[in-house]
Amino acid sequence: MKRDSPPPHEGDPPGLYRFDDIEVDVAGHTLVRDGQPRALEPKAFAVLLMLLARPGELLGRDELMDGVWGHRHVTPGVLTRAIAQLRAALGDDPHDPRYIQTQHSVGYRFIGSLQAEQAGAAEAGDATAPADDVPADAPAAAAAPPEAAPAPPFRDRRAPVAAPGRWRGWLGGAMLLCIIALALWLWRLPPTGPPAGQAPPVASIAVLPFTNLGQDRDDDYFAEGLAVEMHDALAGVDGLVVAARMSPALAARGDMDVKAIGERLGVATVLDATVRRDGARLRINARLADCSSGYTLWSRSYDRELTDVFATQSEIAEEVVTALLGVIPETRTQLSRRLSPTTNFAAFDAYLRGLQQLRISAGSGNVDTAVGYFNRALAEDGDFARAQAGICRSELLRFTSLRSADAFQAARTACRRAQEMSPDSGEVHLALGDLHLAQAEYAEATTHFMRAQDDPAHEPSAYVGMARVHAAQGHHEQALPYFQRALAMRPGSVAIHGWLGYEQFLAGDVPGAIASYQEALRLDPGDAGMWSSLGGLHLLAGNEEDAMHAFEQSIRIRPTGAVLSNYGALKMQSGDFADAATLFRRALELEPGDFLIWGHLGDALLAEPATRAQAREPYSQAAQMARRYLEINPDDAKALAALGWYTANLDDHAQARALVRQSEARAGMDGSIALVNAQTLSVVGSGEEVQARIALAREAGIADTMIASNAFLKHAAEGEPTGHPPAR
Repeated sequence: MKRDSPPPHEGDPPGLYRFDDIEVDVAGHTLVRDGQPRALEPKAFAVLLMLLARPGELLGRDELMDGVWGHRHVTPGVLTRAIAQLRAALGDDPHDPRYIQTQHSVGYRFIGSLQAEQAGAAEAGDATAPADDVPADAPAAAAAPPEAAPAPPFRDRRAPVAAPGRWRGWLGGAMLLCIIALALWLWRLPPTGPPAGQAPPVASIAVLPFTNLGQDRDDDYFAEGLAVEMHDALAGVDGLVVAARMSPALAARGDMDVKAIGERLGVATVLDATVRRDGARLRINARLADCSSGYTLWSRSYDRELTDVFATQSEIAEEVVTALLGVIPETRTQLSRRLSPTTNFAAFDAYLRGLQQLRISAGSGNVDTAVGYFNRALAEDGDFARAQAGICRSELLRFTSLRSADAFQAARTACRRAQEMSPDSGEVHLALGDLHLAQAEYAEATTHFMRAQDDPAHEPSAYVGMARVHAAQGHHEQALPYFQRALAMRPGSVAIHGWLGYEQFLAGDVPGAIASYQEALRLDPGDAGMWSSLGGLHLLAGNEEDAMHAFEQSIRIRPTGAVLSNYGALKMQSGDFADAATLFRRALELEPGDFLIWGHLGDALLAEPATRAQAREPYSQAAQMARRYLEINPDDAKALAALGWYTANLDDHAQARALVRQSEARAGMDGSIALVNAQTLSVVGSGEEVQARIALAREAGIADTMIASNAFLKHAAEGEPTGHPPAR
């Protein structure tokens, strides 16, 4: 709703604007909210001054870009990014704005109530003059899609506090597509904890992976699983901020004390424990430590029967909550219920093994072992709903990793069964939301993500889901507040930083996406998927040495089909087509169900004259699998563009042109899709059509080195005639 504002100022603008608890100093180029300075880039500040100078008036996008950037070599994406920065600095919600109102596809207006002027005049020309140059290849946002349904307000059930990465290269004829298999400076990176100089909330905690002290290292799964269960139980307590889980590998490094952990994750306390299984006995030593001093706040040893693990976990959780929040009677029942998902120890033990295998398989999509353990748990206790939810999550991971139609059907069946067993499970609603999002069923996905918000343990992931719904529709500035809220509730989340990086990539902000993935890797340098994704982004930006370093790091940690495919794309870019084909074949040994990798293999074979005749078979396989995938999600613009390229090389020119049109109708200003469509049109179109897509790719931020090194566009990039023989 538009708020009352004073009439536009006449004459010279004021030197100071005030509204609510916000002050904007024109001469000092500063914005202060609630007594705290808020960082803004010069361009975003200039946009704000234009809006403040004409309160209540709609300013068109072209007018704003002319006034701030001179409209030279910029696209609407830079304005969208500036508005997102302003909203974050002002604490403004795009769904219920108090200050900046969006008129979709038209422009913006300031709707706040300005107070009386308190300072002298400033020169209007200086206020809005460009403060720095914008590069000619500034990234662009996608064209505005249909209006999304209004999002629900955030549910603030917590004390205030200050995602799943895989890239596929569409590089030089290969697609660059990120699928985060788990499951953020502000458009650069918001802090993972409270602002600098501000202490974290007292009621905040990180639960470290528990340490197995038994002689059998195979029992690591048991200690790690107890920590996961404890984390999720505490995350469901109102008023308690719980940091994202730290990976066991990172915790095992032992190079951080509790003070460093608190600073890294933005929390006041840390819970750790040692676990020893000895026959039918269980010994747990638990400790709650203060991060500011390093002192122990509470500790206790438990020596119990192994089957008493549920009661023991509940006692530890109650002690932690009492230490941080005081005695809350209803919490005891809540924690006991959450930490006793079954009364059958054998079922619980198999379930914990499944959790470990699910974590290990996150980068590959090979979830057979995890599903086997979850099924074993169900064989012991047929009513163990959380074990069925584990199967649901596993099958969903298989689908998101492999993009296989068969995997989608298995995931849908498993998740529907889980919903029947536990209709209110936030975990299951998250998975169902992901399934509907994969089919571009945005209303249904939103419904499930909203239901997941009712489960405090999964509320941050539900906000990430809502952000992804908006991002998938091209509403990037509406996605950002959800990421911010999720990070506030889960400080230090590697997965959330990764999801934000992917959203920034979708919005055309490749530098911002690189920064987000770098922050994720600062938090967990051992995440192979994040290294692979970062390498893909560096390739997009033309940073070949950085890309190679990232891919080598990923392969050193854990070779996966994704990183081998990305490394193959780098080899393609350097002209090593034979080596690229070898890498793509290795990737297919790990992920034979991924149509994108089959297409990459076709590219490598087609680019080498000696193997050109062999390209038809992998292209045919890729096309067949892509068509099956598009039956699930017919609006996936990247898959449509990829299929267009495959069909062009299979001599179906009319179908290829139709797929170019379909992908562009859904993609807007997506540079990677423009590049693939340029390749397709080099076979089935005209030189003018190819040049138009190359120009669009450049405008959207695709590096010139990527275009110049594209094996199928080299001549076109230089303005020479296009065309190359398709696969025969």
